[in-house]
Amino acid sequence: MKTEWDYTALADAYLKRPDYSSEALDAIRRRAGVAELDRACDIGAGVAHLTLHLARWGLTVVAVEPNDAMRRNGSARTAGMNATWVEATSHDTRQPDASFDLVTFGSSFNVADRSLTMRETHRILKPGRWFACMWNHRDLDDPVQAEIEAILHRRVAGYGYGTRREDQSEVIAESGLFDSLESIEGTIRHVQRIEDVVEAWRSHATLQRQAGEGFASVVDEIEEYLVGLGGPEIQVPYTTRAWMARKPD
Repeated sequence: MKTEWDYTALADAYLKRPDYSSEALDAIRRRAGVAELDRACDIGAGVAHLTLHLARWGLTVVAVEPNDAMRRNGSARTAGMNATWVEATSHDTRQPDASFDLVTFGSSFNVADRSLTMRETHRILKPGRWFACMWNHRDLDDPVQAEIEAILHRRVAGYGYGTRREDQSEVIAESGLFDSLESIEGTIRHVQRIEDVVEAWRSHATLQRQAGEGFASVVDEIEEYLVGLGGPEIQVPYTTRAWMARKPD
């Protein structure tokens, strides 16, 4: 399915992306109050980073992913689990009204039309149930990450992260569709091999869009810097930031 953001060339690199903080995920699970066999819809499910957690919680998961290559990878990772993959979009999930106990967006809410997506989320959620959107944000105060940021800003004029690093509270509140809005954070430090860090950067759609034809060379410079650190792996500190809101009864 063709969408504005085409992840086909990034789908395999996405497998090297880091996981979300268990601290944040546990808080989301508790706040949502989901129980085994409750129904969850993971929208923009990608290669199943979040879908895997939902299925491990014992939920019945519908993973919505428009990109064929991403969906193939995600489906393979969740084989044998209670997860069904659907080719659809965030504003037209093709799911029944009021049919889910939890709707989630793992690093996907920012690439959607958020207004249309929230209306669709409201439609498919059961009354009194929750949706959550979340991202992993690198700690830019870390010296290694600070140097990577310097490379990005030196190589890509006006480089920015768009809405993925914004506080989502205002746009959710302004929709008028949800209540009980709250934010959740959890930290995590990933020990990653240099080659896996570089491969994760090759999945960075925001950078790809802004760097254009220079994307590969920017990632090459990041790789050269990381290899020059002299070790086989580094620690990458992240904060998982999430926003949750409830569909009124």
